[in-house]
Amino acid sequence: MFVTDSVSVFAEGTFEEQIQELLEYTTRGRPDDERASVLQSFKNVVGIEGDEKPAEIDIDHRRSALKLVLDNAKGVGEGTEQEIEGFFNLLFAHLLSLWPNSSPEISQHVTSLLSVLSASPSEQSLVKYRVLSNLFNATPRTSALRPPIYTTLLELAVSNGQLDIVPFSKQDIDRYLKEWNVSDEEKSQFLKFIVDILVQSGRPDTAYDYRLMYVQSLPPSSELRQSAAVDAIAAALRQPKVFDFQPLCKLEAVIAAKDHELFPLLQIFLDSGFPELKTWADNNAAVLDAYHLDRSELEQKIRLLAFSSLAFDYIGRDLPYSQIASTLQVSPSDVEKWSIDVIRAGLVSGKLSQATQTLHVVRSSARKFEREQWEALEKRLLAWKTGLASVIEIVANTQGLGSAGDIAEAIKGEQGTQVESTA
Repeated sequence: MFVTDSVSVFAEGTFEEQIQELLEYTTRGRPDDERASVLQSFKNVVGIEGDEKPAEIDIDHRRSALKLVLDNAKGVGEGTEQEIEGFFNLLFAHLLSLWPNSSPEISQHVTSLLSVLSASPSEQSLVKYRVLSNLFNATPRTSALRPPIYTTLLELAVSNGQLDIVPFSKQDIDRYLKEWNVSDEEKSQFLKFIVDILVQSGRPDTAYDYRLMYVQSLPPSSELRQSAAVDAIAAALRQPKVFDFQPLCKLEAVIAAKDHELFPLLQIFLDSGFPELKTWADNNAAVLDAYHLDRSELEQKIRLLAFSSLAFDYIGRDLPYSQIASTLQVSPSDVEKWSIDVIRAGLVSGKLSQATQTLHVVRSSARKFEREQWEALEKRLLAWKTGLASVIEIVANTQGLGSAGDIAEAIKGEQGTQVESTA
């Protein structure tokens, strides 16, 4: 929806004529005497007597005239969608030209207009999306007016169950937060708002990334920091699709919460398995209830993670069903089911063999990548190097392409050329 940062406004006539048109639009449907009174107030402000044209109007009188329009704008008005959008575009153009972008007055007027748009009938939601988008795009990228406009737009979409109409991504939010000239506290509040609307819209998985951004945005002095960190831990454990806990565990606020009652459970999901979870859950049923954590779902998740960790040690090899059953503490007859589940979760890739009762592991995700994982990777690379040397030897012997050393040097030289060109 936010495809441009400029909004074209094509308006004819003088300032006075344009303001009079705006006033006439705002008073549509009102009694004649009321409309006449508003029009007379406008003439008094700009100094029109009878049919005479006023002298050049100074900026104070221009502002007073526009305030009259703002005071009479009680809704989107009685007009077609095109008229509604045109009215607000012209109104925004005058508003943004008459007051500095950072002035308290323009902030007050924009806030008032946002309230008017929010309170308008819901059946006019589509035109309100366009009006708010136009206002967002009409304001400078760095403007402190943008956060409340964007917030109002998202609130409107959520209230109508139409959040998809206002698409946004983590990259968009990152860019906005870098551009907006607002305080760090306001940026944190905005991130918390994003988390809340996504949860409210039934998108807790999407909200999780923004939870991490929110926690990271809070300074050590914030009273909200620990509770936000604990909420993020609980969300990570609760979400069935969150398997990578390292980004969470690297946050300073989460590290600082190491003495919290939920932290040991996080540690289990980072580097332990089903037996450790079972022991912890048996002794901490109240903690599970307090943070709305379902034990059966946690057991499902830890088994998938344990499976992935086990498979990581068998990449390129056959993993016996018996070893899987032992690690997951499940019946051997259930191993194929768990194998299918872990593959569907994207944690492991491989091929099942009922004949050999094994899973040939092609790929597996490590829960963490530290010294142990680096050492395992080094062993695999060395094995790959040895295997490649054997292939080179076979090629040299069977095709008469020279000695194995010559071919190896040629390959090495080619690899060096690729590295240099990449650099």
